[in-house]
This record gives sequence, C-alpha cells and structure tokens, in this order.
Amino acid sequence: MSATVPGKSLETAKNLNIAVNPQVVSDTLGGRHSDYYSFSLKGRSSFNLDWEDLSLNAKVDLIQDANSNGVVEEGELIKSSISSSTNAESINKTLNPGFYYIRIYTNEGVNTNYKLAVSATPIDNAGDVLKAARRITVNSKNKTYSDWVGLSDTNDYYKFRLKTTSDFKLGLSGLSDDADVRLLDVNGNTLASSVNLDTTNESITRSLDAGIYYVQVKPYQGSETSYNISLSATPVSDSVLSPTPTSSNTPSSTSSGTQQSTTASASTTQTLDSSTEYTQGTLRADTFTYQSAYNRTVFSGIGNVDYGNGSLDLLDLGLFSSTEVTIELVENTGGVMYNTGNGTRVFDAITFSNGKEILFEGIEAIKFTDTTINLSVTPNDPLFNQQSNLHMMGVQSAWRLTTGSNNVLIGIEDTGLAANGENLHTDLRSTDKLSNNYLDEMSNSTAHGTSVQGVIAAASNNGVGMSGINWSSDVFQIDVMGGDAGDYNLVSATQALINQANSKGQRLVINLSLTGGSSSEFEQLIANNQNTVLFVIAAGNSNGNSLESPADLASKYGNVIAVGASWGLQDWYGNSTTPGQRISYQDIGWWGSNTGDGLTLMAPSEYLTTQATKSSDTFEFSYDEQFNGTSAAVANVTGVASLVWSANSNLTATQIKSILSETAYDLGKSGYDTEYGSGFINADAAVRRAKALGQGAA
Repeated sequence: MSATVPGKSLETAKNLNIAVNPQVVSDTLGGRHSDYYSFSLKGRSSFNLDWEDLSLNAKVDLIQDANSNGVVEEGELIKSSISSSTNAESINKTLNPGFYYIRIYTNEGVNTNYKLAVSATPIDNAGDVLKAARRITVNSKNKTYSDWVGLSDTNDYYKFRLKTTSDFKLGLSGLSDDADVRLLDVNGNTLASSVNLDTTNESITRSLDAGIYYVQVKPYQGSETSYNISLSATPVSDSVLSPTPTSSNTPSSTSSGTQQSTTASASTTQTLDSSTEYTQGTLRADTFTYQSAYNRTVFSGIGNVDYGNGSLDLLDLGLFSSTEVTIELVENTGGVMYNTGNGTRVFDAITFSNGKEILFEGIEAIKFTDTTINLSVTPNDPLFNQQSNLHMMGVQSAWRLTTGSNNVLIGIEDTGLAANGENLHTDLRSTDKLSNNYLDEMSNSTAHGTSVQGVIAAASNNGVGMSGINWSSDVFQIDVMGGDAGDYNLVSATQALINQANSKGQRLVINLSLTGGSSSEFEQLIANNQNTVLFVIAAGNSNGNSLESPADLASKYGNVIAVGASWGLQDWYGNSTTPGQRISYQDIGWWGSNTGDGLTLMAPSEYLTTQATKSSDTFEFSYDEQFNGTSAAVANVTGVASLVWSANSNLTATQIKSILSETAYDLGKSGYDTEYGSGFINADAAVRRAKALGQGAA
C-alpha cells in the first residue's frame, strides 16, 4: 500500500507509474476537495480501476488529457463510477496510448476514506515470434496499424503475402523512444532494415517479388514505445514504368529548367542527428521516397542485382518539378561530404527552395513530375544486362566517377591467356607481356586466366560482348599455374609485377584467384610493399572454417584482402537464393565458400564472363554463364579495388582495404564476423570514400 499524496488539481496531479501489477493507494478525501492522479500509456492497454473501502459515498472519474501532453485545462470524461453508496466499484476500459487523470471527489462536503487499485495490461495485437505473426493485408492503399514494444514485449511480427511484384513502402512513426524495423523473407532472413537513432521515424522502400514476407518491430536496448506502422505495396504493373538506362558513360542531362550548381561544395563532414533521416537500400532494386519532415534526408543505394531487367534504385520525387530544386552531382561539383557512420563520403545533393536537403549515393535515377534523370552508366556492350555481378556491386554507379586510370596496374597471377596465334579472346584488351609467359599452355580444358581477366578488364563500351569492371588501367598477366616450362612461381611473378608497376610509377593490385604456393619469400614481398601493392586472394572452396593459404595472410597484413563468395538471385541449379548469402552446397557435398579469421569481403560468384575452351590445337572463344568459386569472387574485388585506387592514387594499399571494408554492405551478424567478413563489396560507396579522402576528409 502506498502513502502517495494526491494532487489537488489537474495541474498538480500525482503521477502513477501503473503497470500490469496493480498499484494501490489509500487516502482520506477532505470536504469538498478533489484528489487527482495521473498516468500515461505508451501502448493500447486494458485498464482496470478498483474502488473500495469507502467510509462514505464518493465518486471517481477517468479523464483523458485533451491535448495528450500532460498539460490540461479541459479534459474529456471517459467514464465515472455510478454507485450512490459505499459499495466497491470497478472501471474496466480499453485505452489508447495517451495521458490520463483519475479524479476522486464528493459532493457532500464530508471526509471519507478510500482505497484505489489501478493497473494496465498492454494489448499486443502483433505476435512476439515469427510463427505467431499477426496476419495483415498489404496492397496499394496505405494501411496503418498501432501497437507497442518494450521490456515485456520485445518483438512484434506482422505477416503479409504479395500476389505480384510490387513496390513496397513501410513507415514507422509516432515513437516516444527508440525502435527499429526490419523486413524479412519467408524464412526470417533480413531483406532490409531501418535503424535510425532515438525517436526518428523509420522507413523501408524496395521492390518485392510475389511471396510471403514478415515485418519485425523491435525496441532498442530496453526502450519502450508505442508506434504506428504504415504499409503499402503497389503492383509494378500499376506503377510508372522504370526509366530506361542511358547507353553512354555520361549521365543524361536534366530538363532545361533544372538548376545545376557549378560551385564545388565546401560542406564539412556532418554526422547523423535528430533532424536527419537516413535510409539504406538493399542489394535489390529499391525505391526511395522523400518525406519532407526532415531538414536533411540521406539515401544510400547499395547495389542492384535487378538492374539488368530494367529495375532501378530510384529516388522518387514525383511530387516535385525539377525546376524547384538545385542539383549538385559529384562529377560536376565535387559533391557534399557526409558521414553516415562508416566513413565520410562525397554525396550528390538536391536542395529545395526552403533549404531542406537530400543527400544521396548509389541512386540510378531520379523521377520528377516533369522529367526523369538517369544517373547510372550503361555501356553499349550487348551482354552487359546479363552481368548481374557488376549490377549487384553497384559498378554502374561507380562508373559515374571513374572507369579506371593509368595510375594503376592490374596484375593477374593465374593461368595465362588462351590465344590462337596472336589472337586473344575478342573481348580482352591488349595486355602487357612478359616474354610468352602470358600464354596459357592449356593444361586444363578451359583457360582460367581468360575468365578472370574478362571480369576485371574486358574491353568495354565498344559494342562487343561483355563489360569489364576497369576500362582504362593497364593489365599484366603472368602464368603461375599448370607447371609448364617457363611458368613463374608466386615470388618471381609478384616481383616482376612490382618491377613493372615501379617502372611506370603505378599502384599495383594483384589478383590471386588461387590457393597454395605461398612461401616465406612471398610473405616478405607482402610485408615490404604495404603502401603500394594490394593482394586480393581467394578464401578457398572447401566450405571449411579457416581460410586457405595464402588468403590466411589477410589476418596479418593490411594490404591483403581475403574474398568469400556470395549468391545472386539463384544458385547453380536455378533455386532461388537471397542476394549476398554465402555460397554453400554443404547438403550435396559440392563446394562452399570458406569462412574464418581474416575473411575480408564477400563478392558475387556464379556469373557470366569470357571463356576459352581447348579444341584440338586451337581454342574456342565463348562465354561462361556460371563462372564459379571464390576465384570468381576475387576477380570482382580486384576490379573494384582498381577503380577505388584510380579515384585517388595517393592512397596506400592498406587504405584501399580499409575503404572497401568500412563501406561494405553488412551481412550476417552485425559488424565484422568470420562468415561474411565486413560484408558485401559496395563499389559506389568505396569510390565516394576515396574521393572524399582526396578532398581532405578524415
């Protein structure tokens, strides 16, 4: 029993922290005075008031704060006691979140004792585990549901089904404390999340295929809050068709009325605050919808495995004309420097006439009422639309800022290249040569080195075949595999590449899509060249929990990157997979990407590249649609690393590794883990980070 002293007015009402267990107070009501108590509910609740032990008749009122803020001049009477005797009474009522008062009074001018017991049991309409998820309908009409999460209800799950591919939008608002929201697939795997700070609204926008999905709302570290969750899903067939990407490496011009700023931004690095909304995309096509409630809105597209079929990471400004804004693109102005928490980068910017600002990266198109601006670069190579590995890493966005430079040398230690006389695969560029050591004597049926070089540096935007990641940097191929006469080992090949790079004053990225062959001499070359040489090495394909040699050196040296392999939209057999998921065929004992200490990054495998197959005394040139293994993943990272270094050749090799790690899309457990390393490589964000460092950012 409490000795709580009640207030004598609404303004001085004594607050009761009511909960599931009843709080009991006893007092004596004097004369014609009233006793006032107050309480607040963070979520919809079943409220109970027991009123007893009266010595004389008195009444009790339940009042709701008219302003819902605890400062009341006039409240709304919800319910009163009805008895005119001293009998015990109860008030039972379902109450919405808000601020309430209890008034105890008598009209008879006499003193009376009373005992008051109050409690509130939160009503949770959403399931607290996946299997008990609340079933909801999500369609093109926006629907809102209200609930709460807290210490006694740490998860709310909702379940919905989409009958067709749809543009999905989710908003979480009305927060009094910090809560996060996640979009899950049918198996409970996270597809997208929004984890803004404090009471900042959360949002998720993305394109979803037909299927079953879940939404999880979760309090942050002991928070307790009510919330409103709004959801909609507009079938793609009902939406405005996605704009067609351009076939040039120059972004399309805007309409004549758009103001293009030509003054380089002098903005300083800023971090997230309560006036900023930050939304991060997924590895799929996402639609980012602007909400004008914030002074600054930041959108990060990550990569887009759906790019080849015309689905874009789209910034939807369909309520605005392009003439209402000022646009600052990084390639024109230098961009605006900003830090979302994983390194300051240069962002494109849109400023409204009222001073509100959008910063964005990884966005492939902006839709206004009067025009659509296409930003990503689509080369005219006919196979580019099939190169999901490039799309998934966001290379089409990174190309806006660089396609490579002669300040970087790409060294490939692998098999040599298949050649018929002097003729290489028609999609390969000319390569620096070391005697005849760039040639593949074809100990195997296919030329592994031909496939690797095609990924990294195929001739691009020439109307032929596929696109390479790097269009401009020099490439040097050395045969270290097969045991043929004249082949080099890792030590002699690495030293030859270092000599070549030094002779031209170039930074060097070495691709090692292989395992084995390491030695103390090779390790010494790594140790001696940590500023100028970056080694990108395959983690191994045994599905083991430790990295193969020499990738295991990544845990020891800052200029060694160990690469694991991720699926795109489907596996080798055509089964649907979650983009970014680590490749493992453990159930059939085939292959799997190794895990372990030092694993740095994940990148795509099982994708299209150049192929050369031995046929009699010649080679047949074609394309492999499922180039697989961590070998394939390594070539992707080498290509992206060469772009990042091309964007800022003043960086060291260890800085390139750090940039690729800090800008990666986090997978698996939060932060670094030994199954996914720092996450999935993000080409656009990494290039933007390198650009920012070149402009003096920390």
